Amino acid sequence: MLQHYVLFILGFVALIGGAQALVSGASSIGARLKISQMIMGLTVVALGTSLPELIVNIFASAQGNSALALGNVLGSNITNTLLVVGASAIIIPVSMSKTTFFRDIPFSLLVLLVLFLIANDRFFGRPDYITRIDGMILLILLGFFIYFTFFKGNHQEPLMEQEVKAIPIGRSIIYIIGGALGLYFGGNWIVGGALVIARQIGISETAMGLTLIAGATSLPELATSIIASKKNNTDMAMGNVIGSNIINISLVLGVTALIRPIQYSSHLNVEIGLVFLSGTLLMVFAQIGKKKRTLNRIEGIFLVLLYVLFIYFSTQYQ
Repeated sequence: MLQHYVLFILGFVALIGGAQALVSGASSIGARLKISQMIMGLTVVALGTSLPELIVNIFASAQGNSALALGNVLGSNITNTLLVVGASAIIIPVSMSKTTFFRDIPFSLLVLLVLFLIANDRFFGRPDYITRIDGMILLILLGFFIYFTFFKGNHQEPLMEQEVKAIPIGRSIIYIIGGALGLYFGGNWIVGGALVIARQIGISETAMGLTLIAGATSLPELATSIIASKKNNTDMAMGNVIGSNIINISLVLGVTALIRPIQYSSHLNVEIGLVFLSGTLLMVFAQIGKKKRTLNRIEGIFLVLLYVLFIYFSTQYQ
């Protein structure tokens, strides 16, 4: 039994280390291509930091653990919006560009609304499932997001190479491959250990996904956003979170549903509502302060306190 706990912990080390290695390699290549900070945050970095969720969900789906997969995605988005943005705002007020405020956050809410509609099949007299067709719909939404980000976006200043650690191309490729291997083994160990631990401590797979696994797989987003905030790159911090939230639902759940249709439980509508509320709060907070489209430290503390309440109720009532 001890083996499951050891592999569970080692799984997170391999998963997060693999994600960091992959992001380092991808960011270095992106810097050489002179990709802007916001584009980098919304795509390359957000995709890299969402890989832990994707890998965990692939293994969970392959083993038929839909509750763990859904809890991981929804819990990660709640963690991103409440804890990651909140912690970043506590360090330094977080500003968001017009593009983030008027396009990216509304798009993240739209993707969430689509998820709610396709998951609640009982409204149409059918069992609640996220089917393969639903997964394709989510992936199509991801395609629209990438298209508008790259080809219709407001391209800002390039992310110059000195703003990230310069890595030779060959080493960048090695980092990407090594990171992918870490993600593979880490995801496998985490899912296997999580199921055993959930049974031992008496909580549901959903609660495990919403809290412990979601929090741990969101560590790359937290680290990336805090580092960006300390360097006063708050655009990248916000872009990382919003991009990751969109990718978690559209890519992670989309791919998961393609592998195997996901059985959906209606009580997760509460979590979908909380993700929607947290995204709406970002837009409200951005409008009520002295500086428009900026979240201050008090608002950051409020978001973190909401996250603490979420963890408490998830472990008590799931």
